[in-house]
Amino acid sequence: MISGRVQSILRTSLSVATTLLGLLLVTFVISRLLPADPVLAIVGDHASESTIAKARHDLGLDKPILTQFAIYLGNVATGDLGKSVRTGRPILRELAHVFPATLELATLGTLIGVVFGIPLGVLAATRKDTMIDHLIRLIGLIGYSVPIFWLGLMGLLVFYAKLDLLPGPGRLDFGYEEMVVPVTGLMTIDTLLAGDVALFGNALAHLILPASLLGYFSLAYISRMTRSLMLGQLRQEYILTARVKGVSEARIVWKHAMGNILVPLLTVVALSYGNLLEGSVLTETVFSWRGLGLYITDSIFGQDLPAVMGGTIAVGAIFIVINMLTDVAYRVLDPRAR
Repeated sequence: MISGRVQSILRTSLSVATTLLGLLLVTFVISRLLPADPVLAIVGDHASESTIAKARHDLGLDKPILTQFAIYLGNVATGDLGKSVRTGRPILRELAHVFPATLELATLGTLIGVVFGIPLGVLAATRKDTMIDHLIRLIGLIGYSVPIFWLGLMGLLVFYAKLDLLPGPGRLDFGYEEMVVPVTGLMTIDTLLAGDVALFGNALAHLILPASLLGYFSLAYISRMTRSLMLGQLRQEYILTARVKGVSEARIVWKHAMGNILVPLLTVVALSYGNLLEGSVLTETVFSWRGLGLYITDSIFGQDLPAVMGGTIAVGAIFIVINMLTDVAYRVLDPRAR
């Protein structure tokens, strides 16, 4: 008889496999429905019919659609996402090159959102309908409403062009990039590993403004959800009982109520992190941040369908991994979920 733990592992594996298969199917179908022709992107509009036919044969586009999908699945299973039409390099290698930039930016942005968003959400809930609550909700509303590319441009105008407090676009000043030996792909880590304090300071300075903007966006979402979850708990009878017993308000909020919203709050943070990891396209575009979002955007404008498909698969894989890690964290934090 199969044990419960083995059954859980099998169910999770089946769910992941089904989700990934569905992602690959949708990605493949959309790529075939798009009006862009990858063959013309390779050989050019003025190529002869024989050249076009040969390129179509080499790419396998002259085969039945189901055969093409089967070949596509087989290639993905072996880690072959094809080659970029624009650069001719393997897409998997290009994704591995650009993803650390997005990882670095999204991680710091999420940390900013968590560190400031959760306390602000708790403060708004405990001061419901007061001026503090209205102010925090206004801060969140601005974060939701104002286009992030506009905030990025205003940030560059004020802190870079006018005040000269922070550097401009890019991950390093011009001319410094060739001085860093890529190890992890995370510029702040690689500069530390190189032992160059000046380069580390330059990389950190470039990271502050775009990460702060993403952190503000994350803060707006996390603070709003924290407030909603906390209000739901503060209305419960066990909170009233604790107050009658004379338990301090800080202990009620940060131990009892926070303990009960920790699991759903983890989902909120995970979703926020996933949204930033999938590629903050506008932020990366404004700050010339060579990450996953900018890579996919450039591939779309360049009609590089293999790269677009590879980037889409990477985004889906990110969410699958985050969901799996969140599920594991559920089981650690809440014994009832085991």
